Amino acid sequence: MQKAISRRAALKLGGAAAVLIATGSSRADEPGAAAGGGLLAEGFKDGQYVLPPLPYAPDALEPYLDARTLSIHHDKHHAGYVRGLNTTLAKLAAVRDGGDFAQIKALSRALAFHGSGHVLHTLFWRSMSPEDGQASPAFIEAVQRDFGSVQAMHTQFAKASAKVEGSGWGVLAFEPMGRKLLILQAEKHQDLSIWGCVPLLVCDVWEHAYYLKYQNKRADWVDAFMQLADWSFASERLAGVTG
Repeated sequence: MQKAISRRAALKLGGAAAVLIATGSSRADEPGAAAGGGLLAEGFKDGQYVLPPLPYAPDALEPYLDARTLSIHHDKHHAGYVRGLNTTLAKLAAVRDGGDFAQIKALSRALAFHGSGHVLHTLFWRSMSPEDGQASPAFIEAVQRDFGSVQAMHTQFAKASAKVEGSGWGVLAFEPMGRKLLILQAEKHQDLSIWGCVPLLVCDVWEHAYYLKYQNKRADWVDAFMQLADWSFASERLAGVTG
């Protein structure tokens, strides 16, 4: 069962003001978005997608997330998406050069899968912090506007993350058409998106993200993630896409 908002989470979300901004969820940034201080630039260098370094030591998130799980997740799983993305792009270039598009369906699926995995994991490491980052007044205002209260947003995000079918993600995102915050579920990485949404904070609920410590108790992992959630990062990303 989802616990009430913890003191740590309450401090991080409520320290700036009694109001929260609306948020949305998705699996891809708008091109050129400055959200998160140019975070996604860390994942691309010299014409290739690259594995960004962790923004903290592997043991910095203990006891909520152990160093072994974090290291395997970053060094093996995330790195695999980066390799898959670069390999798929190289194969697509060969397809264009050779004119044989027999594999275009499989390659298009691989591009969405590995590309979404790389983007979401790059965001995921920044979605957690060992520090009690404070949400901005604008973010708090938006949350209260779009969810009614911080507690309501917190509960919806945790419940949505825990109830993703199969492997996937919980996503808090900004939807630019309605200029509002949304909470979405993403299956596998690339399914169930709303086009144009910009992810602000993401929770990985693939089993490799938590299984060594939490086994099959996904709800317990989501509760732990909510203790680590970096609302200052979400605030920066929201400010970057709303100007």
